Amino acid sequence: MDRVKRQLGCSDRLQFDITTQDICVAVLDTGIGSHPDFEDRLVAFYDFVNNRQSAYDDSGHGTHVAGCIGGSGRLSNGRFSGIAPTCRFCVGKVLDEKGEGSIESMYQGLLWVMENRLRYRIRVLNISVGIGESGERDRMAELAGLLESVVDQGVVVICAAGNKGPGEGTLSPLGESRRVITVGCNEGGYFGARKDLCENYSGRGRCDLPYRKPDIVAPGTDVMSCNGGCYRDRRGRWRDAYIRKSGTSMATPIVSGAAALFLQKFPYASSEQVKRRMIFTARDMGEDGSRQGWGMLDIEKMCSFY
Repeated sequence: MDRVKRQLGCSDRLQFDITTQDICVAVLDTGIGSHPDFEDRLVAFYDFVNNRQSAYDDSGHGTHVAGCIGGSGRLSNGRFSGIAPTCRFCVGKVLDEKGEGSIESMYQGLLWVMENRLRYRIRVLNISVGIGESGERDRMAELAGLLESVVDQGVVVICAAGNKGPGEGTLSPLGESRRVITVGCNEGGYFGARKDLCENYSGRGRCDLPYRKPDIVAPGTDVMSCNGGCYRDRRGRWRDAYIRKSGTSMATPIVSGAAALFLQKFPYASSEQVKRRMIFTARDMGEDGSRQGWGMLDIEKMCSFY
């Protein structure tokens, strides 16, 4: 996360010069582990898969995602902190240990977010998962409608473009809605011509759409964040605290963290204002809109003034 923050202009000044810390980010994923970087900022957890009461993550995916959004970086002296390191979390486990889930669990997770929006002051929802098959179009349409209802309630919904690119029209179905912010991967040339870059398989929109999809891109290759498998050794020292992962699942929480940081500075902004501010300050990389959307996230420009 240290190099990602440098790339996107996310300085310590921006991260901590905020108006309010009372911003909650909802994460629908594989859960969240008891990593020290989350401190006491998990305010709600619900398990839609195994109905367990205590927070856990049997995959590690959700823990990594949450770390990108708002890990404090405590075990790295701030080096691997997330974008919004003082935000709070509401986490719904909608995916199993293999990262697989059903439309029904996602649907129930979205209802849970809506029901608890005011109670926990949820302003951002991160969905770093692809879900649904072509044979479930009616159910997916219903899910997309519910996503738009979440937006109508003032929550900024941020979805991954998915990892089925680079062909045209390969977006995750959840990212096709015009109302949500859909995030693709792009490293902005940081790794040169490496063939395994996330941007080479990031989902792409259709050229015939009247709007750009994805909406925005962010780095998603070799992102270092919280490891759900971290542990204390016999001397009480934390081991394996961080791990590298790649994919649009990693680019998405970086954008969610930026949205949370913006709302911490400007808490009265609407979800539509957050989206407009994000895309209008993005850095145009001169690539096709189905690949870059409006461009690369620029946190410094987005959050410096409004």
